[in-house]
Amino acid sequence: MEKQKNAVGRRKEAVTRVFISRGEGKITVNDKDYKNYFPLVYLQNQVEAPLKTADAVGKFDIVINAQGGGLKGQAEAAKLGIARALLEVNAEFRPVLKAAGQLKRDPRSVERKKFGHKKARRSFQFSKR
Repeated sequence: MEKQKNAVGRRKEAVTRVFISRGEGKITVNDKDYKNYFPLVYLQNQVEAPLKTADAVGKFDIVINAQGGGLKGQAEAAKLGIARALLEVNAEFRPVLKAAGQLKRDPRSVERKKFGHKKARRSFQFSKR
């Protein structure tokens, strides 16, 4: 591998661009270390998940540009982006990542609010009299 590879991950309203290159395992999100950017441990685990699955921890430097959504959406978008970028680097990772379900985009997103309702499904309190 001569240059860096890149991929896009999406979840809810969050979009991440992931750039991967050979290195010693640094993961950077928006110019910060990912452990500072994602303070919660379960979000850090989301970001590390594809690397652990493909047994590639400490082999690649990863730079992530995250936009939109919240921290959870960005972490899960980063997970998908990293998994896709690993495929760009080495196609042999595909069966392992696919079996772990990390190549599938989560299609769930927020349902829109309907008129005459308080939220998407919640109605105003009904009074018979």
